[in-house]
Amino acid sequence: MYIDEELLTAAKVAAARSHKHEYEVFEDALRRHLGLQEVVERVWSSLGTDAPSEEESLRLAREELAAVRAAARDRQAS
Repeated sequence: MYIDEELLTAAKVAAARSHKHEYEVFEDALRRHLGLQEVVERVWSSLGTDAPSEEESLRLAREELAAVRAAARDRQAS
């Protein structure tokens, strides 16, 4: 994927100012542009106090990614 140098610089500045990682700045911008931010916020707000912690969310995401990759390997081996 190619990202224009001006956009990359702007993202770096925005990340530094907001104490975020650059990828978070890009993800936030894409979610807003694609209209996904409202969906994400609605889902998280519906979870209330049952929402997983950031650590738990990352653990679940890693587990799901590992399962998807294992399934893909199995399909390729067949």
